[in-house]
Amino acid sequence: MEFQSANNAYQSTALLGFRTFYKGHRGGGTPFLIEPFDPSRTKYEQLNAPLQKDGGDDTPPHSAEWESAPTRTMYIGSNEMQIREVDHVHRIETNVTYFTLSEEDFGALVRKTTITNTDKEKALHLSILDGLARMQPVGGKLNGLLKSIGRTLEGWMGVYAADGKTMPFYRLSTEPADTAAVVIEEAGHYCLSFMEHQENELLPIIYDTTKVFGGDTMLLRPMGLYGKSVKDIIDGPQYGSSKTSSAFAAVDDVTIYPGQSITLLSFYGRADRITDVPVFSRRINQLGFPQYKLARARELVAQITSGVETVTSNELFDKHVQQMYLDNSLRGGIPVLLGEIDDRSRSESADDDDRIKVYHLFSRVHGDLERDYNNFVLEPTYFSQGPGNFRDVAQNRRNDVVINPRIGSFNVKLFLSFLQADGYNPLSVEAVVFTIEDKAQCERISTTVVGHADGHRAQREALALILCDGPFRPGQLMSMIEEQNIILLTSPSELIDDVAATAEISPMAVTKDGFWADHWTYYIDLVNSFLQIYPEKEESLLYDQMLPYFFSPRIVRPRAEKYVLSTSFDGFGHHVRQLDPSYESPSRVKKMKQFINNSSGWFEIKANYQHDVAGNVFKSTPIAKLFLLATLKFSTRDPYGMGIEYEGGKPGWNDAMNGLVGMVGSGLPETYELKVLLNYIQKVNDKYQRPVTVPKELASLIGNISDALDLLEMSDYAKSLKNATNTPTLTSTVPSDLFQYWDSVATAREYYREVTNVFSGKTHEFSSTSVAKIIERWIEQVNMGIERAMILGNHGYNKADMKSGITPTYFSFNITKWELTGKKNPDGHPFVRAKKIAVGEFPLFLEGVVRMMKTIDKDEVQSVYEKVKASGLRDKGLGMYTLSSSLVGQSYDMGRMMAFSPGWLENQSVWMHMSYKYYLELIRKGLYTEFFDEMKSGMLPFINDETYGRSLLECSSFIASSAFVDPSMRGKGFLARLSGSTAEFLSMWVLMMIGPNPFFMNNETGLVEMQLVPALPSWLFREDPSAGRNEKFVVQYKLFTSINVVYYISESRDLFGVRPMRYEIGLRDGSRIKVDGPTIPSDLATNIRRVVFIDFIHAWY
Repeated sequence: MEFQSANNAYQSTALLGFRTFYKGHRGGGTPFLIEPFDPSRTKYEQLNAPLQKDGGDDTPPHSAEWESAPTRTMYIGSNEMQIREVDHVHRIETNVTYFTLSEEDFGALVRKTTITNTDKEKALHLSILDGLARMQPVGGKLNGLLKSIGRTLEGWMGVYAADGKTMPFYRLSTEPADTAAVVIEEAGHYCLSFMEHQENELLPIIYDTTKVFGGDTMLLRPMGLYGKSVKDIIDGPQYGSSKTSSAFAAVDDVTIYPGQSITLLSFYGRADRITDVPVFSRRINQLGFPQYKLARARELVAQITSGVETVTSNELFDKHVQQMYLDNSLRGGIPVLLGEIDDRSRSESADDDDRIKVYHLFSRVHGDLERDYNNFVLEPTYFSQGPGNFRDVAQNRRNDVVINPRIGSFNVKLFLSFLQADGYNPLSVEAVVFTIEDKAQCERISTTVVGHADGHRAQREALALILCDGPFRPGQLMSMIEEQNIILLTSPSELIDDVAATAEISPMAVTKDGFWADHWTYYIDLVNSFLQIYPEKEESLLYDQMLPYFFSPRIVRPRAEKYVLSTSFDGFGHHVRQLDPSYESPSRVKKMKQFINNSSGWFEIKANYQHDVAGNVFKSTPIAKLFLLATLKFSTRDPYGMGIEYEGGKPGWNDAMNGLVGMVGSGLPETYELKVLLNYIQKVNDKYQRPVTVPKELASLIGNISDALDLLEMSDYAKSLKNATNTPTLTSTVPSDLFQYWDSVATAREYYREVTNVFSGKTHEFSSTSVAKIIERWIEQVNMGIERAMILGNHGYNKADMKSGITPTYFSFNITKWELTGKKNPDGHPFVRAKKIAVGEFPLFLEGVVRMMKTIDKDEVQSVYEKVKASGLRDKGLGMYTLSSSLVGQSYDMGRMMAFSPGWLENQSVWMHMSYKYYLELIRKGLYTEFFDEMKSGMLPFINDETYGRSLLECSSFIASSAFVDPSMRGKGFLARLSGSTAEFLSMWVLMMIGPNPFFMNNETGLVEMQLVPALPSWLFREDPSAGRNEKFVVQYKLFTSINVVYYISESRDLFGVRPMRYEIGLRDGSRIKVDGPTIPSDLATNIRRVVFIDFIHAWY
């Protein structure tokens, strides 16, 4: 089908989507022609209500119509959907179930239509058409063309017969493009259908739309069935050329006896070539195939979500946990371990056994009918995965290691490998690739899986060539094996495990337009998650690994090439904007092209990495990369030293503030994250006292920053601060000394970027003492900038918010004095150099609060919480928190959020991801009572389902707030499922169920130990009246996807940060170990972390 946005799909699906027509009678009675789920027969409650309340007859004028209308119900499962209609007039029940075909080498949407005769006496005689009213072909970039030249495009369309009337194949003749190179289209869509228990007889497919709808071009009614029988249509000619076709399975004259049913099963999918369709047909026609596949569709999701199985007193909460885990996995991916070829590899982590490789399945960018701005892609291969945006994937993988400890530090090293020398990262994260350089190993694997026989020589050589001819992914490997008809003597999984154990993996990513200002802020989250499970490996991770720098063809322009003078909106004045801040560098593209593989035409892996002048891939330790990151972000603070500049073309987390880039804007959220990063570097530097080796170019930049700080600290501005007895008064104009510091550091940063297209290869070693002094000085400057931000405060419609004492979030900078550089941009606007700058403020945003809470202690968070609750960020009507306070009166320059109505999308709505981030910080800081109070009013699944307007198991991107003009829409959720909220919720679940640091270092022994310190309210414990006195109240869940954990308390009470009195641990061999006290000793703790040896853990509190 053509992709339609949700608002269009709601209107068009009833006509253009799946439809069913019954033409029938009962024992020679009056014939009928009806359509189940016909929207004109919907049983609206309004049809049973009087038109007027006062005067006249109270009988509803449409009550008879309402009484005769069928009853309809929709059921939504985790991996299926069912709609049910009971037609009381014709005594027919229709059930339609949709599910996706899984675990096959071809894809399909399966439609299962069950028709039941509910009459107790009379048989039902039917002819049936069931399927798609409009079936689009395959060919080119179809979606845009269907919308722009749909009628012309029909000239390319055709329906081709794979086998008679039962296997239509829908494709374009060629790709629709007026180019010199003509591309023949071979791929197409197919439809295969049969009746249950008659699998060997495919049903004919009616693809000629006019045969069904006649002259009704609106497709309202099946006019073709008024004059002809289904048999007539089946037997007659059909024409599928130069028009849009249908795909109706046709059943001629079937009898359904009282109380009995028939079921039609139809498969809709895509095939690479028409000859594939008969092969698919033989597979789906196997006895019991659809029934098994429906069961597997259910089991597959159950297997995925069982890893976080939770049993509390609230069943809806328990199911919500699993749904959120599923949705989180679909965006961040499900980590699987490849290379498990022996007992050791099945029990070790990927860090401890380098044969084990971590590979994420299903990861993709979020996109659906509501999120129509994202076109998601999943590769149609084994081990399928699609690309995802850096921020999304990094966030949604935050808890990977907590849920599956055996993946180790994989995510930390993966994402740090994407860090570029300029402090940014690529946008699109793709699946890792495998390479095998050793030809002997390629030949060994080929011989193992193909065989030694001389007759297999060609296949062995072909497979060895595939394995050694450059990077590949597991799915691509299997596709190439199938394309070359290589017959395996082992299972595909055994081959992949052998390949993974032998191969090296490399991260892959793609740079797109601009650099997001917040993407780097998720590194420390990944590090912290790793340390929750492997605290003893911190030093090794940071100081003993070597990681490359990603090399992007895109770079950030210097200020003199992006500060543009243009006419203001009134047409009378001028203002300076920051435009086109990044661009694709021709010299960098040329450098990457040096690494194109001549045989494949693809970039070699090393094209994606930064090199030195000798041609070597330059690498640094993770701590050095974090130091580089901190340096670049510290050097990118705005002229007032408050926020981090949005200088790369994109804003931070709140991408609806897109105009802030043009306003030379900055964000305080990133400054708070810089403080988190600096504090972490300071902590590990003090802890391990080891030197840090960085590129020589970075050392030079650090030196230039130090020189600039020396001048600033000797300036009149700094002296005035030292002599001040009261809080200094700040004006909007940036003091000249701060401006000079900003200008000199920005110039040094621009020079650093200019000279790091290639590293010199020279390095500089900073002693731990030097690092400590540098970081301490930077933290002091960051704190001073935050203090200035709090003094300047906020500005907005709500005057109380301006004096609330709540942190600001964003700033703009108006360049009030400038000089021309003498150059112009491609649009003819002159470039300028800033000589004087003034700051602008904005209303309250929740993001600033959330990021600030990460840098303060529990008492300070309590104070912030009370202020936020009393501010314009609280939606008192819904009991939730909005993304911003009122934006009334703000400039449209700030971004698209001003284009939206208040309460909708990012304009003062309840943006669930950010509000969940806020709730997460409450429980992180130990505000348990406040957290669980907020959970009951602001979090799923505890809010009112009728108000929410969709399943309470599924998160939405936003909830229309009380600021929205239409009261009927307030509280309803929009843009469901794949949201960052899932990552925040899982972090909350971890803190609720497991605690903040399940593994920790015993300071006396130096060994790692384990503890379970949950945060659970009394109302989540199930009462078990039959249990013993000490086990009366129970909560249980799965730890590390397979270990059953049960908590027992003797009386109903909150369990907030309480350590256990004792444990009982069950091993897989049936033995049990009792542990007295709150902690589990080292040997047992490390075995629990290896997962495979442990069956259950019981803990008493």
